Amino acid sequence: MNKKIKSLLGAVLSLTLLLAGCSAPAESAESSTDKLNVVATTTMLADLAIEIGGERITANGLMGPGIDPHLYQASAGDVSLMQKADVVLYNGLHLEGKMGEIFENLSTQGSTVICIENGLDESMLLAWENDSSVHDPHIWFDVSLWKQAAKTVTDGLTQADPKGKADYEANLEAYLEELDETDTYIRNRVTELSESQRVLVTAHDAFQYFGKAYGFEVRGLQGISTDAEAGTSDVSALADFIAERQIKAIFVESSVPPKTIEALQAAVKAKGFDVAIGGELYSDSLGGADSGAETYILTVKANIDTIVNALK
Repeated sequence: MNKKIKSLLGAVLSLTLLLAGCSAPAESAESSTDKLNVVATTTMLADLAIEIGGERITANGLMGPGIDPHLYQASAGDVSLMQKADVVLYNGLHLEGKMGEIFENLSTQGSTVICIENGLDESMLLAWENDSSVHDPHIWFDVSLWKQAAKTVTDGLTQADPKGKADYEANLEAYLEELDETDTYIRNRVTELSESQRVLVTAHDAFQYFGKAYGFEVRGLQGISTDAEAGTSDVSALADFIAERQIKAIFVESSVPPKTIEALQAAVKAKGFDVAIGGELYSDSLGGADSGAETYILTVKANIDTIVNALK
């Protein structure tokens, strides 16, 4: 082998080793293992984790858009995902009604488990139908309660990752400002309706926090949980209410089959009044990709826009 070829091979080998040496640290810095692995049950909570966790976490949601958390049953894969997580985030207040035992087991295994219920001001919680000892879980429809949820997530992530405290608190401060702006947006849109127009009829009773916060009378065909079935008498009574009050529109929900509201619409028509289906509201999940409602803030804005535009 002549000297020129030896020299060329040596240069190539040196360059290869140099590039390998340079690339190794960069690969390590980019490794996702440096980030907290957070698993959240609902789409709302996965979005909240991302808002507070920022670049310090990877977030996985168990339930996709349109999934009903009241009826959701965790698969073996879901359980495995939660067991491997650094942090598990769930709503509580019986929203994930079929998963309670799983969360109890995770707590005993030493995982950081954040339950939103534990950080809420109990005096602001509404009763589950007529049982004052159990609370309505749909707290995200009152932006002031979602601000409390954001603080609870901040505390939980800080507990799991103390070095990230400053980042989490900065993200919280910025997000609270966005939530204040969102609350103002909702209140401004509500003023476009007269008090008599502020009646919200939906597929299931998910909007009581919304009604209390923003001045709406709320009626749901099914109960707080979609486990409850609406009977013929329920449909008839609500149809009487709509016809008597001359309510302009009623609403389907993204996580509830539309047939119940369609049946209600037909029952109202049979009583001599035509009520429109005013659109689809996001109740127990955020919207999917390209829906314009992929985040919590976009979702609550989309809801109020749909409600006000249909009832005006």
